[in-house]
Amino acid sequence: MELFQYTIRKKISFAGIGLHSGRPVNLTIKPAAVDTGIRFVRLDIGVSSSVPAFMNKVVDTSLATTIAQDEAAVSTTEHLLGALAGLGVDNAVVELDGAEVPIMDGSAGPFVHLLQKVHRRRQNAPKRVLKIVKEIVCRDGDKLIRVLPHDGLKVTCEIDFAHEMIGRQTYTIDVNPKSFAREIASARTFGFMDEVKKLKAHGYALGGSLDNAVVVDQLGVLNKDGLRYADEFVRHKVLDLIGDLALLGCPLMGHVIASKAGHAQHLRMMQAIATNPDCWRFVRLEQAADNTVLERVITTTKAAGNKILPFLVPPAAPFVGGTCAA
Repeated sequence: MELFQYTIRKKISFAGIGLHSGRPVNLTIKPAAVDTGIRFVRLDIGVSSSVPAFMNKVVDTSLATTIAQDEAAVSTTEHLLGALAGLGVDNAVVELDGAEVPIMDGSAGPFVHLLQKVHRRRQNAPKRVLKIVKEIVCRDGDKLIRVLPHDGLKVTCEIDFAHEMIGRQTYTIDVNPKSFAREIASARTFGFMDEVKKLKAHGYALGGSLDNAVVVDQLGVLNKDGLRYADEFVRHKVLDLIGDLALLGCPLMGHVIASKAGHAQHLRMMQAIATNPDCWRFVRLEQAADNTVLERVITTTKAAGNKILPFLVPPAAPFVGGTCAA
């Protein structure tokens, strides 16, 4: 874990289409002050258009992660948030002129490419981290997410599909800017041809194509150039998980193990974390005289929980079913 907060050195811009809306959208990422976090700003709707990237702003997880505040909603946030979190960018303002983050090539790769070009800027403020000290388990039918204590952020994902091109895949990564850019950022979203047809018939995935998704039918992968990784499917699930976890509002120090999970389960796990403050500490990272890292507890566990619970727990849980227990 790095000691200081970071933003980007200068603004960068992207243009593309929304995966589900099919509409063109322009997006700009700008530097932001210390403790801003990540904020989305809808330029096309005027007043009250700012949406902080916090889990209590999540309003839909059915096909992607959508956040909203007042009249402003932003969907398909996970790939961009994954790029920012994976590269260790704590503070940024994301301006866009539409309701959906552009899908680009279906991965976080294009975002990471430009973010690395402009580089990060270290800010004169310590990084605050949510450190897991006791296991938390969240079950939802056959879907399971566990979070264990770990020195840093480690992510393990397992998927299991009946299609022989995918089957059961597992991937584990210790997340840092280099490993994220090398192993995860370029993994694309994927779908099955029969499901894509149904989505389009119901007004979804209108912007989806072989240019921005891996599409599989009964015979195999339809994309002319094939897969970027032999296990690209599970790597993309890792990307989605990292992007959704960014909605905690601060870096997580722990080992997240997810099996057959999706956006809804990611949100339930964050809710389970927020409602079990005895299982984590809110700490500030500092450097000791011998260059080791010290973890200063910002407040007591109870006080820390009371302090951030209003930000982490939605006023009304948008999902029912499943059980979470520490």
